[in-house]
Amino acid sequence: MRADMRPERDSRPPRQDRQPYGEQRGRGRYGEGQERPRYGEQQNGAFDRNGRGERRFQRPESTVDAATALRERVAELGAQITADYAGKDLLLVCVLKGAFAVMADLSRYIRLPLDIDFMAVASYGASTKSSGVVRIIKDLDSDLSGRHVLLVEDIVDSGLTLQYLLKNLRGRRPASLEICALLRKTGIESVPLDVRYTGFEIPPEFVVGYGLDFAEKFRNL
Repeated sequence: MRADMRPERDSRPPRQDRQPYGEQRGRGRYGEGQERPRYGEQQNGAFDRNGRGERRFQRPESTVDAATALRERVAELGAQITADYAGKDLLLVCVLKGAFAVMADLSRYIRLPLDIDFMAVASYGASTKSSGVVRIIKDLDSDLSGRHVLLVEDIVDSGLTLQYLLKNLRGRRPASLEICALLRKTGIESVPLDVRYTGFEIPPEFVVGYGLDFAEKFRNL
């Protein structure tokens, strides 16, 4: 474009009756005298902005903040296990796949030298209830003889899977064998179990998230 073809700059004074976008009043769904809310703020109070300006959902006061509750309880379990196993050769056994999340967090709260091993079993398949028929998909790499073993589980419901695992592992002659379960359903155990460390007792409902799945989905919630 040639210089002589450039449009002249508008020399007219700005209109005084025009307000910047987002500050207009009395238009649209915002009533007379109301400002348009900034990003992340809604009129019904469901959202507000945190210190970084990010949108954050405000839960009702009656709803438990699950993430905080889980973190605090797992930290308490870690402190208790630290005290109970001081000076002992501790081996944490994670029961895959469901316990991987709690195992990762719990192990960081145990202030002791320890070993970690993994055991994969199947008893649910695509169902929401344990069949009681347990298959070992991955066995342990560690020798349990003379060691203090803590079995880390995501959830205890009927107890049939844990009963099988305890019988199997006791045959390997550990010095001790205890259970740590994040969740324990009340009123539905088919066999009596002595669970030394329990995170939370919950009603007999199917739950997902924090490692627990439905047909191998939703573990990441």
